[in-house]
Amino acid sequence: MVRRTHQLAEQHGVLLRTLRVSWDELSDCLDGSPPFDVVFCVGNSLAHAEGASARFDALTAMSRLLSRDGRLVLTSRTWELVRARGTRLDVGHRLVRRQGRDAVVVYNWQIEQRWDEEHHLEIAVAQVASDGSVLTCSERLSCWPFRQEELVSQLHAVGLGVESNTFDPDAENYTVVAVKGDVPEADQRDRP
Repeated sequence: MVRRTHQLAEQHGVLLRTLRVSWDELSDCLDGSPPFDVVFCVGNSLAHAEGASARFDALTAMSRLLSRDGRLVLTSRTWELVRARGTRLDVGHRLVRRQGRDAVVVYNWQIEQRWDEEHHLEIAVAQVASDGSVLTCSERLSCWPFRQEELVSQLHAVGLGVESNTFDPDAENYTVVAVKGDVPEADQRDRP
């Protein structure tokens, strides 16, 4: 991801500094930097924090980086759907392009009984060369799913109010934009 970020920045003539650090190192690595107006946590990254406590720590670290009225943009799978479907093998419904080749993407989900247990996802990409040969690569990921309401609660706990939330229990993914500072009126109405 860092390499791809550099490539895109170069293509668009943008000077960009990148760091590869864990969430708990964020504040220390960027200490002394001016606060950020926007922090992105995308690609379902937050689910790789090791449980509720580590997820809270990650959100705390990202919140600390924000300026007053700064925004955290976060994307997530709808874990309620993922868990409801159980352990399974999902084969892509269409070919995708990877490194100039047609490919099929396969997801092997290992769903545990309890929400707070470590779940696994193996992603395999089978690339088809012009001569018909197939090159397959895979990666096994650990994840700790969370309910959407848990995320919102943790955002509030770290001083972020939800400005917008596209959560739909029947949609595969959603985006939350949270703002640091005063909680927006809509968010206050959603609180118990």
